[in-house]
Amino acid sequence: MRILEIGMFYEPDLGPGAPLCTMLSRELASLGHQVTALAAVPHYPTGQVQRAFRGRWLRTTVEDGVEVVRVGLPSVNRADLVQRFTQFFCYQVGAALSGLTKRYDVVLAANPFLMVWLPFALLGALKHKPIVYIVQDLYPDVGIKLGVFKNRFVISAATALERYCLVNSDVVHIISDSFRPSLRALGVSDDKMALVYNWVDTDLVRPLPRNNAFAQEHDLGGRFVILYAGNIGFSQDLDKVLDAAQALADQDEILFLFIGDGVGREPLIADAKKRRLTNVKFLHYQPRERLPEVLACADVSLVILREGIGTASVPSKALSILASGRPMVASVDEGSDLWNLVKEAEAGLCIPPGSSNDLVQAILTLKQDKDLRERLGNNGRTWAEKHHSPRVAARRFESLLRQAIACKTRDGICPAKASTERSSLISGSQNEIDGLNRGGKDGT
Repeated sequence: MRILEIGMFYEPDLGPGAPLCTMLSRELASLGHQVTALAAVPHYPTGQVQRAFRGRWLRTTVEDGVEVVRVGLPSVNRADLVQRFTQFFCYQVGAALSGLTKRYDVVLAANPFLMVWLPFALLGALKHKPIVYIVQDLYPDVGIKLGVFKNRFVISAATALERYCLVNSDVVHIISDSFRPSLRALGVSDDKMALVYNWVDTDLVRPLPRNNAFAQEHDLGGRFVILYAGNIGFSQDLDKVLDAAQALADQDEILFLFIGDGVGREPLIADAKKRRLTNVKFLHYQPRERLPEVLACADVSLVILREGIGTASVPSKALSILASGRPMVASVDEGSDLWNLVKEAEAGLCIPPGSSNDLVQAILTLKQDKDLRERLGNNGRTWAEKHHSPRVAARRFESLLRQAIACKTRDGICPAKASTERSSLISGSQNEIDGLNRGGKDGT
């Protein structure tokens, strides 16, 4: 198959979707498919384009068998929504125009519409190409909860544009069954939805010694490190972590380490200084190749989301934590996908969002029980290897893309039998998953 991927983020960008897109592209190429990825130049999370990628409108390279077309963007302040939307618009125009010269059999596009609507329409829907639409977050729901979409007209327009992408797709990929009610409300039938869980590079991210080179460089030896690594933005509830740090300020061996960037970073640093916290340390995003060391330096890793934000989907950082073999404290809504995953995998402790007292107790519980930390960490690593490898995801997406092509050849109508077969294939039994994991490069 000739696959055209539409999505802003591709490595070496630091966006959470970048490694997912990159891994999937490489795995699909390794299966013998011709893959072209239409991405933006690296700019996340600050909005500032990386220096090496400035000054050109388009850059085309071949990386690990994938043709990567990177669209130039202006550097902006992502805290300003108008400037952020300007970047989205520039990417959409550039991706749409550059894609017009490509030859492809099927389109793989990643939501939200804010980033992909124009190329989705011009390169997919209007050209009657089969389309698989990847839904990583529910829009406009997420934007409303974060306060990005407030005006009634804006919400209506956002809903209409996201619905356009959903309705004009042949297959809608979801990462959680909890997405189904919201997507049904936007006109997507259950037969059209296909479940494929997210994936993590289990070869790169693996258990490493606690006292590694990164830990030594940043004087982390002898400290009990509570790590938050990831975007510092609207959806996190990181002031509660500072509350916990303040409550544990008398325990000198405990260090709260924040590694990441985003619009909330400077206010968080200012708050820590105002509280005169000496048990908190901030570092910027680290290169991806250092991620295994970064995660290994933790005694406990955090995933923390505001109430109502974590009800659907599993943050990609959580899968990396599982793969690192470190225990997790997940401060998310009870019954959310991440809550359920951590409980089922027995890979950490779950606490409700918004409670610094519960966070303090969870940290102390893990600090006082080394055997518990090791058991939870080992469980997480085993779970990641078994359920979330890129090879398993690529095989499932290969089936999704073939199904989209088959649907289009039937004038967009998939018989009930075909839909049932697709659901069975994509959801997959545990035997199928295990068989793929036991296989060779092709997963057979």
